[in-house]
Amino acid sequence: MILRDATLADLDEVAALEADLFGSDAWSREIVREELAGDHRRYLVLVDEGGAIRGYAGLLVVGTDGDIQTIAVAPELRGGGHGRALMVELLAEAARRGARQVFLEVRADNPPARGLYASLGFAEIGVRPRYYQPEGIDAIVMQLQLKEQQ
Repeated sequence: MILRDATLADLDEVAALEADLFGSDAWSREIVREELAGDHRRYLVLVDEGGAIRGYAGLLVVGTDGDIQTIAVAPELRGGGHGRALMVELLAEAARRGARQVFLEVRADNPPARGLYASLGFAEIGVRPRYYQPEGIDAIVMQLQLKEQQ
């Protein structure tokens, strides 16, 4: 597996994976396109030996705040360190862009993801009730304070 920057050429594959992985919570193809092409963002894809996209993640940095927009890894690859690799690269990018803190939202009913984020230093700072629709699942808001660069 390799990580590389996502491009608009990846749109169809990322949007299809988004729909497969997130079902009713999935972003539309147009939203995925806007994210991949948007200002102040960096998106990565996780690509297998055959060139297929097996995961992706995105970051938005404005001023000194970063936000993990999304992260997804194919179910059969979970637990193999791929989500961590995506997150580590996005956090490094946030620091390079001058972010002092990074935020994310995670489904309250996703303990593996919450554990990953906690292991990277994120702290749970709040709840957005019924954030994930249509199921009405709460989002846990998490924050990471980045170390100041020397």
